[in-house]
Formats: sequence, C-alpha cells, structure tokens
Amino acid sequence: MQTVKTSQLKEGMITASPVKTRRGQLIVDAGVCLTQSLIAHIDFYDVEDVSIEEFTRTRSHDWNAQAAPTYSERITSSFEFQQFQKDYATAVERLKQIFTSILEQRHMPDAPVLCKTIQPLLSDASSSLQMFDFLHNMRKIVDSIYAHSINVALISIELGRWLKFSDEDLAILISAALLHDIGKSEIPEEILYKPDRYTEEEFALVKKHPEIGFHILRPFDGLDPRILDAARMHHERCDGSGYPNRLQFHQISDFAQIIAIADVYDAMTAARSHRAPLCPFQVIADFELEGLQKYNPKYILTFLERIAYTYQNNRVRLNDGRSANILMLNRQFLSRPIVETEDGTLDLSKTPNLKIQMLL
Repeated sequence: MQTVKTSQLKEGMITASPVKTRRGQLIVDAGVCLTQSLIAHIDFYDVEDVSIEEFTRTRSHDWNAQAAPTYSERITSSFEFQQFQKDYATAVERLKQIFTSILEQRHMPDAPVLCKTIQPLLSDASSSLQMFDFLHNMRKIVDSIYAHSINVALISIELGRWLKFSDEDLAILISAALLHDIGKSEIPEEILYKPDRYTEEEFALVKKHPEIGFHILRPFDGLDPRILDAARMHHERCDGSGYPNRLQFHQISDFAQIIAIADVYDAMTAARSHRAPLCPFQVIADFELEGLQKYNPKYILTFLERIAYTYQNNRVRLNDGRSANILMLNRQFLSRPIVETEDGTLDLSKTPNLKIQMLL
C-alpha cells in the first residue's frame, strides 16, 4: 500500500482503503478501480491523499509518465470524443426542454423531433464499438434523468439495429427510450439523487415512477402505444419479479423489454459513490449470473453476445493485476473468454477465481 496525493492519482489505480470526507462520509470504497470521474469526485471533497494498492499498470510499466496511455485515455483524447461531449451536452439540454414542454405546456413533439435530439450523437460514433466506448467515458457519479434517458436511447437503438428493426420502428424505439423515465420528474430530487441507500418508504416512492410516467403520457392523442408501454413496463421482468405489476414474459411489450436491458446496462456502467463504472465484461458476468431468466432470451443473448464481440482482441487487466489479450470468446460464458497473458493462455471459464476487471 502507498499513499498518493489526490493531484497525482491516475485512472486505473486501485484504492487500498475507503476514501472518506473529513466528516466521515464514504466517497469511494476500498478495492475500487479509479476513473477520471471518481478522481474528480475525490478532488471535489478536498481529500488530500488516498491509499493505493501497489501494483504496476502492466508487468513492464510502472506508474510514470512513460507508461502507455490506457484504453480510456486514448478514447477521451480523440477529436471524435470531444465532439461527442459537446453534442451530448446539447442533447441533454434539448431533452430537458422537451420534458418541460410535455409537463408544463402539454405539448408532445412527434417522433422525428424526438429522434433529432440524439441524431448528432449517432453521427459522431462511426461504429457500435465507438458508441459504447464514448458512453463508458461519459460516466458521472450522478446522472440526471435526461443524461440517463439519452444513454438508454443510444443503447436501445444499437440493440434495435442488431435485431434489424425497420427505420420506422427504430424511431419509435428512440422516442420510447427518451421518455421512459419521465415519471421520475415527479420524484423529489433529494430522494431521486440520494447517494445512500433508500429507506423502504423512499424506494416505494421511487418505484411509482413507471405508473406516474404512464399517466403523464396517456392523455396525448395519437401517441404510439409502445411508448406508453415502455414508460409503464420498463421495470417489469419476464420471470414476474419486476414492478409495478409483476407482469410475466408474454404480458410485457417488446419495446419495454428492450429498454429494460438498456436501462439496466446503463445503470451498471454508471459510476457510483462506492464503486467505479463496471467494465463491459463485469456487466456481462452480472447478467449471466442473475439476469438470463429476467429478460427475453432473444434480446438479452443478442445484446450480450454483440457487446462481447465488440471487445474481441482487446487488451484487458485481470483481477490479479496481470494484463492479457482476449483471444477467443466462449459463447457459453461470454464474460469468461480465453485470454493470453505473459505466462501463457488462460481459459477464464475454467479459472473461477480470475475475471476481467477493466479494459486497458
């Protein structure tokens, strides 16, 4: 363990002990891989130094100026990402105005206007890989309703394209994703953005947002019913474990099922006060562990397989500190591919104590 000044923290360092404010509030837990967002969060609270685990970025590079830039650093330094950031900020502001128009002026824009909100972002990314890379590097500790809804729309349209939806269906899917969480606008911000766990009463209130959103949107004549379904059903699960109505597989709209996957993926890859954003293979592992019964197999398996193949041949770091190259994916265990380290080839499906921790 070593103590590092906050000004000298680097992305990829692992916290050796919990990072707390002067008042004792937990900012980042022990064992968390730091990102630029988390480092900025630590700096915001004027924490002077942080205990960091002693390890090297790879076996041949130490933490110094000569170390090769990380995968994230290469992305965020690109012109394309910087343009994406600018267009993203504009999209967030446009969606905020649309919500205000719906809630206060009772005006519902049509699908082309809604789609125009994220069109520049779709143009900024030249591939699915680039889109997901950009989204992973836009993470913040607290994402507004608007940022989250934009993320869900971008993820949903990628899945819709993989499923070969028509342009007309994709436009409705984007609209449904952008509006799926409008019910949260009626939840007090001090509860919605609370950094700690919800009380039972608070969680019960938050869980009302699908019904609230449905009732906000229902009065608009001519609104595609799939948009209404997405607002009301995006927390329903195929095994009946969801809310608000514990619907079963055949009762849940297809668009709501797709948006549910995008919604959860975005939440899992978001930074939280106690952890960094999860890397794609950690998310895939969580879905494999407990999600395959909760989501439509056609949609979830397509989504996970395409995410995994997006990062084929990438360089990664394992949880024991070693770096490796992904050689081959295992379709039975997408989160556990065959990788090559300096010590040889490893089949992660046969080494349960090892897992992919981050992209390098």
